[in-house]
Amino acid sequence: MAENKYKYQMYGELQRSIGKIYEEAKEAADEIGIPTELRGKFGLTGAISGCPAPLRADILAAAKRSTQVIPLAQLVEEIREIVKDVYGDGYDAAPINTCEAGLWVSYDCLFSPPLQGRGDNYRARYLAPYERHMHHQAGYGRPFPAKYKDLLADRGATAGEMGFYGKRLNNLDVVIVPLAGAKYENHGIKYWPVPLLTGVDPEASQQELFRTANRHGEVLTGITSLGYDTPGYGYGVKDEDGIPKLLKYMAQLAREYNIPYVIDNAWGVPFIGTDITKVGADVMVYSMDKASGSATSGLIIGKEEVMTTIRRALGIHGDRWGTLSSYGKAAYVTNDPGKDALLAQIAALKALRDRPEVLTRPIARLYEIVQEEFAQAPALLTEGTIISKSYNSLAVEINYESTWKGKGLGFPIFSIEDMYAGSNILQTGLSQMGIIPTIAYDGNIFISLGLGTTDGDGELLEGPIRKAIKGLLRLMEIVGRYSGFLD
Repeated sequence: MAENKYKYQMYGELQRSIGKIYEEAKEAADEIGIPTELRGKFGLTGAISGCPAPLRADILAAAKRSTQVIPLAQLVEEIREIVKDVYGDGYDAAPINTCEAGLWVSYDCLFSPPLQGRGDNYRARYLAPYERHMHHQAGYGRPFPAKYKDLLADRGATAGEMGFYGKRLNNLDVVIVPLAGAKYENHGIKYWPVPLLTGVDPEASQQELFRTANRHGEVLTGITSLGYDTPGYGYGVKDEDGIPKLLKYMAQLAREYNIPYVIDNAWGVPFIGTDITKVGADVMVYSMDKASGSATSGLIIGKEEVMTTIRRALGIHGDRWGTLSSYGKAAYVTNDPGKDALLAQIAALKALRDRPEVLTRPIARLYEIVQEEFAQAPALLTEGTIISKSYNSLAVEINYESTWKGKGLGFPIFSIEDMYAGSNILQTGLSQMGIIPTIAYDGNIFISLGLGTTDGDGELLEGPIRKAIKGLLRLMEIVGRYSGFLD
């Protein structure tokens, strides 16, 4: 392979070699012995919205209640009770159709300025640390400083007003705050800044967040972040309770400024994951069809004070003539989850509350398998790799950004823009092998179970998941050779 002097040259070489990489990937699938009947039907995660895992037997069994006549408000009340069983009476819940919708309604209720009243409307701003896939949690305001105005330009399938820019709420800005210790370097075939977060310093980042909040304090209405708990997302430094310190610092900021803190924990689970009560956040939003294993839906959990407004916006807080609950018309009635989704959520939440080992035991074994397989990989690759286990995301994280700490070029890092452009070879190459890929960008790879790698009860099927991990490693070796990293 040609020796590359600069990053952009390495990514150019990879782009020119895509056809050869694909051919080698197909051959590797045969060498690994991936059965023909398995190809295209198994993968590295069942937590992707576009290809979710089949429902577990207990979730499917709960769907049988759909043949019964049940008022939907009653099902919402069941969800509320389960959440209060775990978090206490000071917290409430609101099911919704997707996590993204949950963010949308939460920000509109809590961050955006009011529309009613005489006089001109005022502008408001919310804080968002500069972290991964910010088109979700940081996509609802106009970016400040202006240098970030094009940061989310190419994400998604549709551009312009009907794309991510169309999410922006009325007179709302988002103040993007770089994290201390993070690196924001250009990488990828779709050459773009990527957040490299394993070096995040929580205390120094806290100071930067507070300085920024002080600068914008008069118009500050909220703060948001992800709710993950792994080094690759910048949350590897934790307190004695296992809570990421940076999350607690953002909650402290929110209290001092009397503004709500909304956490996007899409790839997370209630109860056994990041604990909203220990973090001190006001709202946490989940994608229940990802790690929790429910049918496609979202869930908003938060303090009762702020959940009143959110539940009103969804039409579930009670009728105008005085009832405790409802399932009626309101601003966000377009985001109703529906009967089957509510039943599935109830079953998933009960499992998380009463039988968490059903979900945690397979992840513990997955973590061991990933370590075993990576122990056989080339030393250059493994020496710069951090492997972490997350019970919040019910996943194993593989982060390789430290391969760039030496003098030469590290293992190729594909940007999230590569994912949307179809030039993330760690994803498209897996597809050539018959393996449905996972979230793998910004030097970070998430692996979880469920997509042909567990049985109907959620128990791990070791054969298929080993094949998938072996396929990932072989593809990484191929890409490493063509990039010059493993020469």
